[in-house]
Amino acid sequence: MTQEYTESFFLSAGEVNAEGEMSLPLLTSKIIDIATAHANSLGIGNPDMSHLGLGWVLSRLTIEMSRWPLSNENYSITTWIENWNRHFSIRCFMIADGEGKECGFARSVWMVMNTKTRENAGLTHLELPECMIGTRECPIPRQTKHTAIIPADYTDDISHAMHATLPGQTYTFKYCDLDYYRHVNTVRYISILLNQFPLERHDTSVIRRMELNFLHEARYAETVEILTSETDENSYSMSLIPASGDMEYSHPILFARIFFSPRP
Repeated sequence: MTQEYTESFFLSAGEVNAEGEMSLPLLTSKIIDIATAHANSLGIGNPDMSHLGLGWVLSRLTIEMSRWPLSNENYSITTWIENWNRHFSIRCFMIADGEGKECGFARSVWMVMNTKTRENAGLTHLELPECMIGTRECPIPRQTKHTAIIPADYTDDISHAMHATLPGQTYTFKYCDLDYYRHVNTVRYISILLNQFPLERHDTSVIRRMELNFLHEARYAETVEILTSETDENSYSMSLIPASGDMEYSHPILFARIFFSPRP
């Protein structure tokens, strides 16, 4: 049982994106894996509460990178618990290169879901020693309040909403989009968001920060509308809305922000 948990990796050519860098979906997958491994080692993982019909789910994720590991490089991820209360656990991560130099940080918010009711079950059934709360600083800013996005031609008044500036797209979730809980996998959400931008955008810009805020579950065969608003030259706000119209635009399934920086 340790306050911090680290794993090291080798980034193979088969794992990188079209620019030869670690991809954002891969980093997110590794973050989830190492969070799971650390929770299991602390006795607060899914195996410790599966008999109660409970399991961890990701509620928010922020990743901010100063540089991305390249193909054939070694890298490591270190994780620690920043905060713990009866509703949520906040877990942070440091991504470093093979020499231990910082490449970036991530902050995540986790909740325990009742797999039958699909509601937040809280953390009161779990015991975490106070000494296991980490003391390392996570220097990236926290997520700020998100703003609703509405289609460019939407005329109903929604307070403080921003209009989409890029053409809307739709996507229907399929089998390979699902995870163990039979809702849409975090990594699949990220892939869908990144695919809204053309190759030229990724070739000329690098993602420096991504924010994800999960608000409602999405399930198999559900169709969503993907709305994107360019807030400035290098940042975008995005949301996924059920295409059925059963929910208002002010209550999306997912809200995201992506911040690019020009490549050198």
